Amino acid sequence: MAVVELTDQNFEDTVTNNDFVVVDYWAPWCGPCRSFAPTYEKVSEDHEDIVFAKVNTEEEQEIAGHFQIRSIPTLMIFREKVIIFSQAGALPESGLRELIERASELDMAEVHKQIAEEQDSEQA
Repeated sequence: MAVVELTDQNFEDTVTNNDFVVVDYWAPWCGPCRSFAPTYEKVSEDHEDIVFAKVNTEEEQEIAGHFQIRSIPTLMIFREKVIIFSQAGALPESGLRELIERASELDMAEVHKQIAEEQDSEQA
């Protein structure tokens, strides 16, 4: 699957309508971002069931601001509309593959349960 470019027009639909989305926040002037891009593209080709997407932080400043992106590249993983990972810095291919594997093994029923419990305790 090709890497999807996210904009303010398609970001929410992409995250809402897909159970597993990996987002790379980047900018054209960022050397580490450009170095990481081929690795990101290569790993995406091995995961047809996962949406790999990119947000150009220069063009989509509103999205970058909403998610408080302070350093690039930043990787963020959404599973079932929940951010389960967010970290700045490029990963080597092996690190990205391991991260995707660990994220796919996460018990999302447990994650949703923990979120519900936190929300209940905040309201109490």
